[in-house]
Amino acid sequence: MNSLRGAALTAVAGGILVLTGCHGAEDAADAHAASATAVAARTTAVGGTASDAPSTTTPPSPPTATPSSPDSADAPAPSATNRTTTRSTAPTARPGCRNLPVTTSVKTAVTAAYRRSYPRFVHVRPVAHHFFYGECGATRYAATSFEATAGATTEELVAMQDEGSATKYFRAVSGAGWGYLASDGFPQGPYGCGDIPQIPADLAKAWGDCSVG
Repeated sequence: MNSLRGAALTAVAGGILVLTGCHGAEDAADAHAASATAVAARTTAVGGTASDAPSTTTPPSPPTATPSSPDSADAPAPSATNRTTTRSTAPTARPGCRNLPVTTSVKTAVTAAYRRSYPRFVHVRPVAHHFFYGECGATRYAATSFEATAGATTEELVAMQDEGSATKYFRAVSGAGWGYLASDGFPQGPYGCGDIPQIPADLAKAWGDCSVG
């Protein structure tokens, strides 16, 4: 009995050893496989292959927007307009206009006509080198500015500050005396006496538009 029991125990122990060895071999194989897998994973993570490496994709460039031309760009640019000074009322042209030398009697008669039109001016005379005289047909014309003379009152001096700088125009029709005709504006027009409608254009031209510059 003891020998049978011993044999049985020996058989059981041998079976246990066999099972233990099998399990150990399986565990070793599993461990080896796991180790190999880990090594492969590390290798892939570090180096990788060309197919595994993440490809760098260059994002497509955005389309270039071509600005559309506004309707106004198609329209032709407005041409510059030449601005010229025009006369509101052109002086009339009369044949036979000519410039004449002035005499003292003409200056005296013109000054008297000015005093009649402006009674407050008594002590006045034509400004030197600023007297124009001429005729168109049977009508005579004169243009001059005035200045105060000795004996002028304070009222005259003050009034001449405004009136003295403006050229006055006179006319004498055949068979009649001189009369006041017109006055320059302030400031004087760009064409001088050529801007005065009452003065014939040909005479204003002969006078050089009454310029003394």
